[in-house]
Amino acid sequence: MLIPHDTRGALEVVVDLVNTAPESDQSDRLADIDALYAFVRLHHVSDIGELGEADLRAVRDVRARFADVFAAPDPRTCAELINRLVAAAGTTPRLTDHDGFDWHVHYFAPGASVADHLAADCGMALAFIVVSGEHERLRRCEAPDCRRAFVDLSRNRSRRYCDSRTCGNRLHVAAYRARRKEAAG
Repeated sequence: MLIPHDTRGALEVVVDLVNTAPESDQSDRLADIDALYAFVRLHHVSDIGELGEADLRAVRDVRARFADVFAAPDPRTCAELINRLVAAAGTTPRLTDHDGFDWHVHYFAPGASVADHLAADCGMALAFIVVSGEHERLRRCEAPDCRRAFVDLSRNRSRRYCDSRTCGNRLHVAAYRARRKEAAG
């Protein structure tokens, strides 16, 4: 699956955004305005002005709606959720070639809020996955103590864990130890 750099970048942003939500043993990583500024800086979200409490609430709402996309049971539901997100953001597609990148499309309107920016660009990246017939690539980690979101970009769609070095390795080691214990009797 060939994914342009801007779409791949937006997929990384949406996964990271969804994964800021509090899980069983994790606090909300978008707890305050400073955390939102840190997220924006980390992901080089452009055209963002001064952020306030309303922005934080709006981004948390968009995050929850993206989480629903990752939980969608089928492509039709996924498409309906994405359509609502993108429509609410008031998209204005435009070509740009900033920061040393080749031409690519930004979907957010100039001067858009950070929430609309994320909803438009990340929503369109998820739309690309659905249009490609790859809805099943939008996943949650299969480790029982982790439910982090990820996009499976492996060739054979076989990725099961958000990170094979942590969640995957931890489960493989546990299974190995259980087999050894059982064999030792």
